[in-house]
Amino acid sequence: MHVKCTLCDHVEGIEDYSLEAKRLRNRRINLYLCKSCNDRIGEKTNKRHSTGKFQLYKNKQKDNSEFI
Repeated sequence: MHVKCTLCDHVEGIEDYSLEAKRLRNRRINLYLCKSCNDRIGEKTNKRHSTGKFQLYKNKQKDNSEFI
């Protein structure tokens, strides 16, 4: 299966029956990133995490005690 990186437009081949290929076929909203772009984004994300100003917004959990 040929895939194209959404950031750098580099075309790579992955195995047709790999887990990553299955995810890309079944959920077309998933984006493919090549190894170099994935590493670059990971490094920048880790730098933002280390500054302390990066906030990850989590889903609000409902309090089930109100419904009992």
